[in-house]
Amino acid sequence: MAAGVAAEVAAAFRREWGSVVATLIRMTGDWDLAEECAQEAFAAALERWPRDGVPRRPGAWLTTTARNRALDRLRRMANEAAKLQEVAMLAYPDEPTGFPDERLRLIFTCCHPALPMEARVALTLRTLAGLTTGEIGRAFLVPEATMAKRLVRAKQKIRNAGIPYRVPPDHLLPERVPSVLAVLYLLFNEGYAASGGADLVRSALCAEAIRLARWLVGMMPDEPEAVGLLALMLLHDARRATRVDAAGDLVTLADQDRSRWDRALVDEGVALLESALRRGQPGPYQIQAAVAACHATARTAEETDWTEIAGLYGLLRQYLPSPVVELNRAVAVAEADGPAAGLALVEAVAESLRGYHLLPATRADLLRRLGRESEAEAAYVEALSLAPTEAERRYLAGRLRQVGGSRTSRAAS
Repeated sequence: MAAGVAAEVAAAFRREWGSVVATLIRMTGDWDLAEECAQEAFAAALERWPRDGVPRRPGAWLTTTARNRALDRLRRMANEAAKLQEVAMLAYPDEPTGFPDERLRLIFTCCHPALPMEARVALTLRTLAGLTTGEIGRAFLVPEATMAKRLVRAKQKIRNAGIPYRVPPDHLLPERVPSVLAVLYLLFNEGYAASGGADLVRSALCAEAIRLARWLVGMMPDEPEAVGLLALMLLHDARRATRVDAAGDLVTLADQDRSRWDRALVDEGVALLESALRRGQPGPYQIQAAVAACHATARTAEETDWTEIAGLYGLLRQYLPSPVVELNRAVAVAEADGPAAGLALVEAVAESLRGYHLLPATRADLLRRLGRESEAEAAYVEALSLAPTEAERRYLAGRLRQVGGSRTSRAAS
């Protein structure tokens, strides 16, 4: 019973954390208080639900419990009439009007232009998705301590600058769109390829990102990059179920069972991409969606148009000149022009991606294909030491055994 309830609480955390925190922020205006009281509510659930049973509406129970904790805190801090009046008002907060989802309100608040771009994205991932500081740091390829300082500064900026918790008027929406899209993109990525933990895929985060992206497209149907991002998510999500096997082990794209891909999501993603591209305003999310479409529409791995994908990554780097984009382009070039051509591109970005596990993993695979087993073995060892999830570590360990076994067999002969 206890294990089952713990699983229910964990599931409720994945579904409801962002909504509970967003509601408390709107009520109190205090970001730290909101997170603390939300955490207390989930702790209370672990204590009470085994005894009282899981409530019919877990989200409402958690929100009410967290709100009551916040009101108690504010009452204890109320030393003057103004604060007491504030507490009285918070007991019956006005319901938000004219906006479809409290979590999108939170995203737009976090994405205020007064905050640095990385702080906007990091703060939203922390408050909306409940990601740990370490997980967010890994998403940005920075140490946990560095990310913790950024989060503290972002909250202080919101408090000191009096940034309102609201959606900006229509004429100010465009200036926040890039960082809102970045938040949703990273939220989906964390679900699709987790930055840590036992599970490679966190389905609840993928579903939440897609749901919010649909809301955003509904609000801004003429914004091609918003449509492109939704297309990208759907095209990836179409094959999410095949990324790991029944044992939770990683299945590479080439080995995935394409008959199990969700064709309805593929068709919807392709249609959205085509509608976005017709506007003649290409951007990074549309280009990445085009890459995903190349994979999703290839009937077999062998029919994948790697030359087209390499060209799309070449175009993408004009919008996102990052070493991660270059690494992805190297993989495509290796498939289109051979592993030696890809390896040359990998080596060119090696210094920029030091500590990023996919760099030595990619390098190891290319070295293996070139027959340079001893170098491949060393690269697999490095990748294994850096891999953030158990599924990836198991996959890399298997590759390492294959390389080692191949070298041993040849030496014996």
